[in-house]
Amino acid sequence: MVKIIALSLLLAGCTTSGGSFCAAGHPIRPTRAEAAALSDASVAAILAHNEKGQKLCGWRP
Repeated sequence: MVKIIALSLLLAGCTTSGGSFCAAGHPIRPTRAEAAALSDASVAAILAHNEKGQKLCGWRP
């Protein structure tokens, strides 16, 4: 029973109160040092995030 309650509380914390990606998101712009240390997967995730913002919100590179 305790596990069910704990799981319910964890899942409740993952909900959002609404709003659009443009209202909640922002471009990710790592510094040169940060970019040099990123894995290929992280670079791909950041690129996908920024391209989504560019398409949906009009973010500029």
